[in-house]
Amino acid sequence: MAEYSASTIYPYDKRAIKKLDALLNQEGIQHDKNLDYTMGLFDEEENLVATGSCFGNTLRCLAVDSAHQGEGLMNIVVSNLIEHEYEMGRIDLFLYTKCEMAHRFSSMGFYEIARVDNKVVFMENRKTGFESYLQQLKEETAKNPLSASAKLQGAVIMNANPFTLGHQYLLETAAKQCELLHVFIVSEDISLVPFSVREKLIREGSAQIQNLVYHTTGNYLISNATFPSYFLKDSDTVILAHAKLDVTIFIRIAQALNISVRFVGEEPFSHVTNLYNQIMKEQLEENGLHCTIIPRLESAGAPVSASSARSALQNGNMELFKSLVPESTWRYFTSAEAKQVLEKIRTSKNVIHY
Repeated sequence: MAEYSASTIYPYDKRAIKKLDALLNQEGIQHDKNLDYTMGLFDEEENLVATGSCFGNTLRCLAVDSAHQGEGLMNIVVSNLIEHEYEMGRIDLFLYTKCEMAHRFSSMGFYEIARVDNKVVFMENRKTGFESYLQQLKEETAKNPLSASAKLQGAVIMNANPFTLGHQYLLETAAKQCELLHVFIVSEDISLVPFSVREKLIREGSAQIQNLVYHTTGNYLISNATFPSYFLKDSDTVILAHAKLDVTIFIRIAQALNISVRFVGEEPFSHVTNLYNQIMKEQLEENGLHCTIIPRLESAGAPVSASSARSALQNGNMELFKSLVPESTWRYFTSAEAKQVLEKIRTSKNVIHY
């Protein structure tokens, strides 16, 4: 067997990046934009023969030169990535792979959570990880005294970047249509407003609604921003795969918690969200669940959105911002505590999400 050396591939190393792009392209994989560590296996002539990357606690862009298949190089790549993740303090690891590759990762200690046939398989390195998450959700639900008798239960998945009057209206409207409403707060920390702040503002801004149960999404319900698209051929295929995977996982959550309806906010300006909502509605109803799309709250003839709230903050239009958010959000953003978050928003190149 030939000798190979493992090296970190840095974003500024143009020569190595060129080899990386060539290998990924050869193996039908796009270079994912969301990566924070990449390694490569090089032969004695400095040819890149295998590679893998990480983003947070997910393994991504795993590829072996087809001329070197069968040499056990993928095992070496995955072992290197796991070692890196452990050094970073990340123990619970996840990966997304093509369906035909899932069996190879099963042999490396990864377990299937969900799949979309002919598209993607979502896996983790803990055999009972997802079951433990479901048990956590049940325990959180039991703390609400209404849970024991609630027959009609609904769910909302919310990022709230930041929490606006629109989010408050969505929760109030949904809560009136069921006996218990599960609020799943997106816990990925990739938004301009950090998770700890988003969770605090959601809880404070909806404290008056008695029939809510709060959960975090953990590693199991992810955003479009971090859903890996590097092995899918076009943007609509990515949306389709993400929506179907999301629904597959959500159905298992719904079954565990006796949820029968999912509420989503209308998104009049986003092709991505509209297509996502369409697919989700179809998939949920095919599986005996309902999907209710709630029209957006409007202010001065325009829909209230987190994007418009961030834009107002970026432009220093605090009067407009105040008209878009509940008092608790306003109180936070006018406090000294918000200084770093405000600076991040004001210096961001893009606060409008499409």
